[in-house]
Amino acid sequence: MSSLLSAELSATCNALGTLNKKSGKYMIDEFSLNTVKDLIRYLRRDGEEHEIRRHLGQTKVLQSDLIPMLVDHWENSELFDVTLRLIVNLTTPALLLYREEVPTDRSARHNYLHVLSHLQSYKEESFTKVDTWQVFAKKLTKVLEIDWSERDEDTGLIIERILILIRNVLHVPADLDKERRPENDASIHDQVLWALNQSGILDVILYMSSENEKQYFMHILEIITHLLREQNPTNLADAALQRSVEEKLRDEQELLTIRMSETKDRVNKIRQYSSTRHSRFGGTYVIQNMKSISENELICLKPLNTISNLDFNGSKKSKLVKPKNRRPTESGAMERRSPFAVRLFLKEFCIEFLNSAYNPLMHYVKDVLVRSIAQQNDESYYLWAVKFFMEFNRGHKFNVALVSETMSVPMFHYVQQQMEKYYDMIRVEKKKFSSWVRRLHLALRSYKELLYTLLAMDTAEDVSVKESAKVIKSNIFYVLEYREFILSIILNYDENKMPRSYLVDLVETVHLFLKMLEHYCKKTGLVVQKKVRKKPSKPRKQKPRTKAQAQAPKTDTPWEVAREQIAVVLTSQIEDCPPPFDAASDVPIDQQKEDCMKKIQKRMREGQYEEAVGTFRAAREVWPEEGIFGIDGIQEHEELEMLETIYNTDLGVELTDNAEKEPEENSEDDDEEDENEEDKTTAVVETEFDFQDFVQRFCHPRVVSGCVSLLERYEKNSVHTNHCIVKMLHRIAWDCKRAAMLFHGTLNWRNSRYT
Repeated sequence: MSSLLSAELSATCNALGTLNKKSGKYMIDEFSLNTVKDLIRYLRRDGEEHEIRRHLGQTKVLQSDLIPMLVDHWENSELFDVTLRLIVNLTTPALLLYREEVPTDRSARHNYLHVLSHLQSYKEESFTKVDTWQVFAKKLTKVLEIDWSERDEDTGLIIERILILIRNVLHVPADLDKERRPENDASIHDQVLWALNQSGILDVILYMSSENEKQYFMHILEIITHLLREQNPTNLADAALQRSVEEKLRDEQELLTIRMSETKDRVNKIRQYSSTRHSRFGGTYVIQNMKSISENELICLKPLNTISNLDFNGSKKSKLVKPKNRRPTESGAMERRSPFAVRLFLKEFCIEFLNSAYNPLMHYVKDVLVRSIAQQNDESYYLWAVKFFMEFNRGHKFNVALVSETMSVPMFHYVQQQMEKYYDMIRVEKKKFSSWVRRLHLALRSYKELLYTLLAMDTAEDVSVKESAKVIKSNIFYVLEYREFILSIILNYDENKMPRSYLVDLVETVHLFLKMLEHYCKKTGLVVQKKVRKKPSKPRKQKPRTKAQAQAPKTDTPWEVAREQIAVVLTSQIEDCPPPFDAASDVPIDQQKEDCMKKIQKRMREGQYEEAVGTFRAAREVWPEEGIFGIDGIQEHEELEMLETIYNTDLGVELTDNAEKEPEENSEDDDEEDENEEDKTTAVVETEFDFQDFVQRFCHPRVVSGCVSLLERYEKNSVHTNHCIVKMLHRIAWDCKRAAMLFHGTLNWRNSRYT
């Protein structure tokens, strides 16, 4: 930055006003408004290196001038509006400034970290105070008292800017190296949450979640996502005034584990420094009854208590470690236990949100996402909210009515559709796949939570809830694409792009799906859709028919007999038939007209005269323009003539008896030609589902490799995760009789460690 520009910025910041130390009030003059506007103009001219933004952050103009000015003079509407615009601009997330990509260039990375440090200082020094947020709460309350139909554009912009400011502050990540906060200690983010609650901002957000403020639902959902990002929904639902017995046992176990590890490290250090001579000077040992490669007795350099401790891998090189820049970044969010008071009011906030706003808000947001009105990353907030609040609902007095909007078959379809989209983008964006992997992980967690909620519905006491769960499961297990999806996601796992936390959630999801499918098959049985390869029969060579045969094919009922009965039906009152047109079908309109004509002819020949006439009149209402089925106001005798034409015309409709009377001498030759020249097509048929055949398809090297990689650090896995891994391997080895797939060198070596 040039010295001239730096001097101009410093002079502008000094001209904003001054803080009266005696009264504690910020003093302004008639030039303060124009000075704030000048700072906005400077920021508009900021370049890609963000020199002006970094200079304003270094001078701490937001902490020392802008926030005090806003707090003391918030009733000045024009000054409040302009100052709010400047504060929103200064608190813009660093990732948005760099197009949602952390820069790799050295200088750009330095500037990025510089901007991020300023944002963290803004959050710590200005937005942890209750007085700051009380001003915004008062302004929001005052504006929201105006009916939404009477608000002007400027009023709506004030509401939107305040919501964006809350989003920007909550979006700032924590500086872990600087804070170093243990669990149950108030971090800076927790202090901001406490200030938001004490000032009444959270109550205003709950109020704005009503159906009258739909235009702000996307902002509210984003705020709630950042508000609860560090919370575990299950632990949050269990928060109570007194610690439960399970929580006490868990805390004691964690402390005991830490104490044992520290004791072990201390003992190892004592042994290391207390020994006078190195262990290599202890001599050599000969193992009897065991020959080496040279047929001599095996020599060992260390004393062995048991022969099973003999290890030949001591001199081998360690396994190749992947460089850090090539490792997949962990997409799992950092979870920590907030202070008890923070967890209590967050729990109450979640309960109120579920009871009053979850279903309408999620319905509106999904509608916006489906119509592609929202921004590109907004579906991530939607998927996160589905996962968090459905898990919270399971942990706190499970009531499926509170999450009914996101518990349906279309929701399963939407999540699956998003995951398939993310898989495609990972393949396309080969150098920028990390953001799509994070979104894929969010979608997978949402899918897993949908399955868990479905399992909770199946075990509920309410009969109607059980029936709803049965209907959803029958749809998911019946459709081929839903069943094949769970297999495809585990086979598409790529360890070079997807982190270990994704694999953990993936194995748990597959385990839960197979468990539910197995239970459903054993309890009720399952008829499913299945794709088969069929060969459509080739048109057979028929003998040329005479002209009379073409115009009047042989039928069981001659027209003279059918004419009298059809005439009676035309003069009587018949029920209306459904229209023979499907707007959602992929069949062309002309083909639907032809099918309708064949349907009318077939029903007349089979003696179903009322259905034939009803379909004929319904088709006239659908296609009146061409007059194929007559025109409006047609007479009965004209209808009879048109039906006679349809009856006697050869439309290719043949009765069963006629099909059996075809010559058999030409059929054998035609069949031989069909087997050689027919094209294969795919058809969907219903068949009995065989669960064992479905599990056989999981006997894949990628599945075994994924389970084995998780077992490398089984000590760090949860008990449930290890259970899912072992159960998957048990299905492969025992249920599918594929024990040979587990004859893997690394797996056997790890099994020896377990034993």
